[in-house]
Amino acid sequence: MNKQLVTFLLGGLLSQELTAQSPQSFSAYDQQLPGTTVSFKMMPVKGGRFILGSPDNEKGRSKDEGPAKSVTIDDFWMGATEVTFDEYDVYADAEKDKTPVPDGMTRPSPPYIDLTLGMGKAGGFPANSMSQYGALMYCKWLYAKTGVFYRLPTAAEWEYACRAGATTAFPFGNDESQLKDYAWFKGNSAEKYHKVAQLKPNALGLYDMLGNVGEWTLDQYDENGVATAADNNPWTTPTAKMSRVIKGGNYTDAAPQLRSAARLKSDPVWNRRDPQIPKSAWWNADAPFIGFRIVRPAKQPSAEEIQKFFDDIIDKYKGAR
Repeated sequence: MNKQLVTFLLGGLLSQELTAQSPQSFSAYDQQLPGTTVSFKMMPVKGGRFILGSPDNEKGRSKDEGPAKSVTIDDFWMGATEVTFDEYDVYADAEKDKTPVPDGMTRPSPPYIDLTLGMGKAGGFPANSMSQYGALMYCKWLYAKTGVFYRLPTAAEWEYACRAGATTAFPFGNDESQLKDYAWFKGNSAEKYHKVAQLKPNALGLYDMLGNVGEWTLDQYDENGVATAADNNPWTTPTAKMSRVIKGGNYTDAAPQLRSAARLKSDPVWNRRDPQIPKSAWWNADAPFIGFRIVRPAKQPSAEEIQKFFDDIIDKYKGAR
């Protein structure tokens, strides 16, 4: 691992903050961004076995959701909400980042247009329009800032947390008329995303798992990804920069796209308006409906394992989307 990064992680102030913020048990906790008043809540997700994908007779089902398969997921924490601009901008905007970062830590290039399209930014709106690479680089920055390994969820982890024990199409059952109580979607969003945590959470205390903005996962998209999923902690690892799996549906989608098992394949058309040559590695100018939330494994990997993750998943696929 980079010597400067190790030195930074072992710095006195950071070590004190980590001691104060580290959860003493597998329970909910708040993570503060050092040098700011910004924080986010992480909720525990107890691992177990569940049916990944959807049954053949589920309304709105797509072929890539099966055949459904029983898999096991380990314990992890998941963000109670989607990452907000209040959080992401501490990383993206050097003026808001009041503590040092290691040499070589890069920030997103400024977008050439207002990617929020006027829907809202400060005060609890979900960060949007970043590439998967931009989401993962935020996780890398978080590790440098906190010493805690955060990352995107795998598609299986995401679905397991979303279901919260349910085997129905939605975490609350099969009745689409209840969707408006849990999700911002085509039926109630007024064609825009909304501040996080304004509607009901699922049984694990996770808000906006359905709708609002779709959420990046770690998985490369494979139409047979569910059918070929490993028995334990399945993850379709990347072999190219595109495409990736997005989960949850978004504010433009109809109810079937918000089912727990639904999978969306990222599309190069999401960045067609970017006039830069080469196109930005950080943003999707035509995907204001995409955001992300983060997870933390219950057992933190070693420093060497974390660095290998950064090398193999982030650096190797710069600009992944």
